[in-house]
Amino acid sequence: MDKQQAISLLEEIRANISKRIIGKDKVIDEVLICLICGGHALIEDVPGLGKTTLISALAKSTSCSFQRIQFTPDVLPSDITGFNMFQMQTSEKIFHPGAVMNQILLADEINRTGPKTQSALLQAMQENQVTVDNETHDLPAPFLVFATQNPIEMTGTFPLPEAQLDRFLLRISVGYPGKEDEVNILESNQNKFTEIEISSVCSAEDVVEIQKVVDEVRSVREIKEYIVSIAEATRRHSDIALGLSPRGSIALLRASMGRALLSGRSFVIPDDVQQMAASVIAHRIILEASAVILEVSPQKIIKDILEKLPVPGID
Repeated sequence: MDKQQAISLLEEIRANISKRIIGKDKVIDEVLICLICGGHALIEDVPGLGKTTLISALAKSTSCSFQRIQFTPDVLPSDITGFNMFQMQTSEKIFHPGAVMNQILLADEINRTGPKTQSALLQAMQENQVTVDNETHDLPAPFLVFATQNPIEMTGTFPLPEAQLDRFLLRISVGYPGKEDEVNILESNQNKFTEIEISSVCSAEDVVEIQKVVDEVRSVREIKEYIVSIAEATRRHSDIALGLSPRGSIALLRASMGRALLSGRSFVIPDDVQQMAASVIAHRIILEASAVILEVSPQKIIKDILEKLPVPGID
């Protein structure tokens, strides 16, 4: 697959998802960037904004196997990774795959389960494989985790540790729709028997090919230096206790390359870095206690950093 075919296919997927998700082009683009880069996303927002519908539409559009698992305190690690069962008749162990043996996994309300179950996803998200009873099982390609959590209700929840947050390429906020968009949503959902159905526009193999195409997107040294400057600024900032790690810098570069391809370009420009910075960095930094007390948001800090740093000129 060449670059032009990949761009055309991404446009078709975007248009297909837009039939179900109205007025959220930026959110759809961020989900597609995760698809392009093979990265995972944490979707934070209140219930009822279409998070499950969005990921389900992505799975249908790409013909990827899809499973949603509702995280609760009684969900076990084996529900995620799978388990071996001994067969008396054959004296053999039979592996029963868990939820991760799907190409797209929706981990709904991931912060409502315990740390042990949360950590069952760590190896899968980082290495695309799981180990059960000292046996390693490869995950299907592509493999994407979209986790959701409600930022309002914190009772009975288990905050995700920094190590796990770092595995998410992007943190996405859906937000409420505009008035006109919400009216259109009501019209499209007026009759449940005429709900808009979307069909597949590509195969899972096509998604893997798109992920190969993004590696060909060019990023000159000035762009890489710009990303490192942003990372260093987070490490020196007075309101930040823990700045961006090198893994975070790599994530920002990959996300910028994905945005460039989605925009129909074969090269990264500073605007790609600026547009992806908040979604990549905000969940990876830890604020000082004084900043938390003053309710300074990570997004505000990142915006201030971008405004102060010189933007490189790209030829």
